[in-house]
Amino acid sequence: MAPKRRCKVFLDSNVLLSGIFSDKGAPRIILDLLTLGLPILKGATGQYNLMEVERNLEKKMPQALPIYQVYLPKLRLEIVGLPSRETIMSMTGTIAEKDIPVLVSAIACGAQYLITGDKKDFGKLKNVKGYSLEIVGPSEFIDIVFPKLLNGA
Repeated sequence: MAPKRRCKVFLDSNVLLSGIFSDKGAPRIILDLLTLGLPILKGATGQYNLMEVERNLEKKMPQALPIYQVYLPKLRLEIVGLPSRETIMSMTGTIAEKDIPVLVSAIACGAQYLITGDKKDFGKLKNVKGYSLEIVGPSEFIDIVFPKLLNGA
């Protein structure tokens, strides 16, 4: 039997927020899977994403910050540093400006999948060739990608 391949997923801010504050749904399932430390699944996110999550929490739900701070380390995420200004500038025009650091960070860490609920902006890049990763929604990852990983595909 062939060894199962390891998959790295990059989580966009909206997946982190949705998963932390909902006890059901695909984002929560993804976070729960990451807390298990499965050998086939590794998670990552960017420093940019964490700053966005924390800014949103401070603004809209400051009472939830302590919960977030306790839960985040349980995910065992690789945190990708902020992309350089030059790298961001080189990607201008490919996607909404606010999403460039997300895409750059996902590519930089070698993720196979960028999981995002942002269909409006990232949807345009979903089937674009030339990126080293695939952009998927949380439900798509759970319904299609994860079963393939479990089967060693």
